[in-house]
This record gives sequence, structure tokens and C-alpha cells, in this order.
Amino acid sequence: MTIPNTIQEFVRQRADFRCEYCHYPEFLSTSPLTIDHIMPKSLGGSDDADNLALACRRCNERHYNFIIGIDPQTQQEVSLFNPRQQNWSEHFIWTADGTKMIGITPTDRATCNRLDLNDERRA
Repeated sequence: MTIPNTIQEFVRQRADFRCEYCHYPEFLSTSPLTIDHIMPKSLGGSDDADNLALACRRCNERHYNFIIGIDPQTQQEVSLFNPRQQNWSEHFIWTADGTKMIGITPTDRATCNRLDLNDERRA
């Protein structure tokens, strides 16, 4: 990866050492969380810190080079959640038992769907 260690550490600290999509804490992971390009490099994104998010491997792999997803409720294409431009707590809530994330808006529902955040095998 071409991202300098100082930028990687900044991204990790900014995210409070948890995935910026599913909020999985790094201390529970068997390996360090990864750096994700919010706007993929293949689509013109940069290594600038404003385009980087800390992500668990699973979210990073499912984000791949997608920037849009389908809202399962409306079937419309919408942009995916952007942790640099949007506040997680204003877009997602946890179910009462704390096991599933619920997207509040079409963007959030599409993100839950695209990243498969509520896959039963995740638990």
C-alpha cells in the first residue's frame, strides 16, 4: 500500500480503532483493520486522508469499488454511506438486542445491503 504509515495511523485514530462502516472494534479482530478508499482509486479516488476510512476486512472487500448501491425499500440507486461526509450515528441505529444495524435513509439501507452488514454468518 502506498499510504504512508503516518496517514494510516491518523486514519486509525480518527476512527477510534473500529470499522467506520459496521463499527467492529479492532481489539476483537485477529488482524489489524484495513484502510479503505471511500472513492476507489479505480474511479479516481486518492490516498488523501479525506478519502480514507478504517474498515474491517469484510466491509473493505464488500465495498470493493462500489460507490452506489440499491435501496432495498425503494429499489433506487443511491450513493453509499461516506464516513467523511456523514455521521454514523445520524444514519444507522442498532436493533434493541444490538445485533443488527438499521439504515435510516435510502443511502444507509443501500450501504447495509451492499456491505451485507446484517449477514447472520457475521456474528
